[in-house]
Amino acid sequence: RIPSSLGNLSKLFHLDLSLNELQGKLPVSVGKLHSLEELDLSANILSSEWPISIGNLSSLKELDLSQNRFFGELPISMGNLVAYFHSKFFSLEKLDLSFNNFSGEFPWSTGNFSSLKLFDLRSSSFWGKVPHSIGNFTQLQYLHLGSNNFSGDLLGPIGNLRSLEAINVAKCNFSGMIELDVLLTSWKNLEFLGLSLNRLSVLTKATSDTTSQKLKYIGLRSCNLTKFPNFLQNQHHLRFMDLSNNRIQEKVPKWLLDPNMQNLNALNISHNLLTRFDQYPVVLPGNKGDLLTFDLSSNNLQGPFPVPPPGTIHYLASNNNLTGEIPSWICNLNILESLVLSHNNLSGLLPQCLGNFSDELSVLDLQGNNFFGTVPNTFIKESRLGVIDLSHNLFQGRIPRSLINCSKLEFLGLGNNQISDTFPSWLGTLPNLNVLILRSNIFYGIIKEPRTDCGFSKLRIIDLSNNRFTGTLPSKSFLCWNAMKIVNTSELRYLQDVLSPNGQTKGRMMTYNKIPDILAGIILSNNSFDGAIPASIANLKGLQLTFLEFFNVSDNHLTGLIPQGKQFATFDNTSFDGNSGLCGRPLSKGCESNKAPANEDHTEGSEESLFSGASDWKIILIGYAGGLVAGLVLGFNFSTGIIGWILEKLGTQQKATRRRRRRRN
Repeated sequence: RIPSSLGNLSKLFHLDLSLNELQGKLPVSVGKLHSLEELDLSANILSSEWPISIGNLSSLKELDLSQNRFFGELPISMGNLVAYFHSKFFSLEKLDLSFNNFSGEFPWSTGNFSSLKLFDLRSSSFWGKVPHSIGNFTQLQYLHLGSNNFSGDLLGPIGNLRSLEAINVAKCNFSGMIELDVLLTSWKNLEFLGLSLNRLSVLTKATSDTTSQKLKYIGLRSCNLTKFPNFLQNQHHLRFMDLSNNRIQEKVPKWLLDPNMQNLNALNISHNLLTRFDQYPVVLPGNKGDLLTFDLSSNNLQGPFPVPPPGTIHYLASNNNLTGEIPSWICNLNILESLVLSHNNLSGLLPQCLGNFSDELSVLDLQGNNFFGTVPNTFIKESRLGVIDLSHNLFQGRIPRSLINCSKLEFLGLGNNQISDTFPSWLGTLPNLNVLILRSNIFYGIIKEPRTDCGFSKLRIIDLSNNRFTGTLPSKSFLCWNAMKIVNTSELRYLQDVLSPNGQTKGRMMTYNKIPDILAGIILSNNSFDGAIPASIANLKGLQLTFLEFFNVSDNHLTGLIPQGKQFATFDNTSFDGNSGLCGRPLSKGCESNKAPANEDHTEGSEESLFSGASDWKIILIGYAGGLVAGLVLGFNFSTGIIGWILEKLGTQQKATRRRRRRRN
């Protein structure tokens, strides 16, 4: 805590207590520091309403309360603070209240801020219209209002701020049209422009004279652009450019690929209507630096995918129409962290270096292409791979045994290929494996019971459907899957945010915006398992959670009584169909003996499952494995593109007319 004795330092001019984990309130005695000109309390854990004692600091020129937990409304709710702002903060040059928990409207009318040079209210929960009087802040060099609920018309007032070097009003609720060329004529010193994620329509002319400016940061995400802004083509100092989520429908221009754009660190042109590049071969700019990010995803780009500079760390080009093989230059990207090429028309063999070319690689997503051959057996020890998705390709052969080296692996998707192998029980030694998708391959044989160590201790989702497994269900394995044995439902996080229900109808898509720590599911349908459903499944209490449960053993050769109790009462017929020897609820077929195993559980709140009646389901994991999914934020929600990157992972995708169930001999 800040000691009250601090107020005795009456001659103090500069006080910097930032980054000290200070808690509590600002002591009233601070108001005695009448000589204080600079007060920096940023990046602490201070929590209180607006500290009224600050109003006594009549000499104050710089005030930084950012990154704390201050809350409540500002001056108007405190009466005499209005006078303080008028008479005593006349010379204030820096006011930073960003990243706090204030509420209500910002009291624009309470003060004369004409001397302000830096004004930062980002992410502070303010709302209301920004008045035209902001145009009187003529000394402003840095204006940051982003991530609030401000509204109004920006064009008129901000055009008067001719000293601006940075403006960030992203992720607010501003509306109307902005003639950007007109504003740029006024902002001769501008380096940072962030208008993303409002309700703005940004207009640009075919020609612009902005050669005198040295723009470095451009954020025009979701600004209703229909073409590349022409003023950008001479901006060779650009480091970050975000033009994503617009309606740009043209070729990627030559000037964007100009070698003079060598300072570029991040380029996001995803989610547009781009068709191709204006020159081939395509070499992406940014050769001067490293830690580069390129997001070209969700367009209709054709041809071979562009060559990134060696310093690239995120290369994202999913959901396009790119063709050809993965070229050998991929082996030169030795600091790459994310390679996402899913849902294209790429083909050929995978380079042998794919498992070892970068020690930093954490996300490898090649799903939804036409790759064939075997998966390279070159995954190295100490690998940082956390997400591997090779599903929906034409891979054959066995699962590469070198995957055992990927100790950080959380998600492994190999579904919908032609892989022929036995069940990979050896993957059970991976300490972090959460999700294992092997569906729709040619896996075969018996799933053996574990002899000693259980394995798969973190497993929450397993999909083995549409394979050729035989034998009885591995009851001891079910006992080993400890991550599914959640007893206390209060341990769930994000419960209000997780589920975005699109209906309960069979075949409808279920969408998850976040992935909590607890999500359990077992999909074993369309195999040749026989025998009874083990009672040990009742111990997987994660399956009892009302809206996260899914369980499917349909289309096998199972027999006997279906275990009863709350957990199995939430599953309907479709979870057990195609097993002529099964009986008991929920099937209409009764058993000769009514003494079905009563695997009762006592978890509160287990009502009807949202997945009841949905034998074909699909889950979209957006940004799975939180720490592995990197985001590059410029204060206006600039995305490296993994945000918005969609991993289609699970599901049975049945047609409206269900085919006759398979019977294997």
